[in-house]
Amino acid sequence: MVSFLLVGCCAYAVDLVIFLLLRGPLGWEPMTAKTLAFLAGSTVAYLGNALGTYRARDRARRVSWRDGAAFFGVNAAGALVQLLCLAVSHHLLGFTSARADTVSGLGVGMVLATCLRFWGTRTLVFGSTAPVGVRRTPWTG
Repeated sequence: MVSFLLVGCCAYAVDLVIFLLLRGPLGWEPMTAKTLAFLAGSTVAYLGNALGTYRARDRARRVSWRDGAAFFGVNAAGALVQLLCLAVSHHLLGFTSARADTVSGLGVGMVLATCLRFWGTRTLVFGSTAPVGVRRTPWTG
């Protein structure tokens, strides 16, 4: 779990820096800025998890298109959670400052999305490839 959190912190930093750069000095629209920041952060997270966190698992020993697609799917679901938080704050509640966008998209949204991503990455992307009927280790370790 510590490795997952460290990789997540690196991906979060990439996401945050790119979002703040695009939203602030470059003046991009918040949804577009968040989408591009998400893509960059997800790439860092996939490579970190595949080559670091889950490297001991059979499916993580290689970087594959199938696992990469599944990882981006899980992260897309997490991004939808973040975008929903951002959209509600920005468009429905009227909090339109860069600070409010950061708190809603990269604060509240990130916490909720991280829970979803942890579960999805551990079970759907780098889960066990043991044959049916073979006892698997519980998700708690």
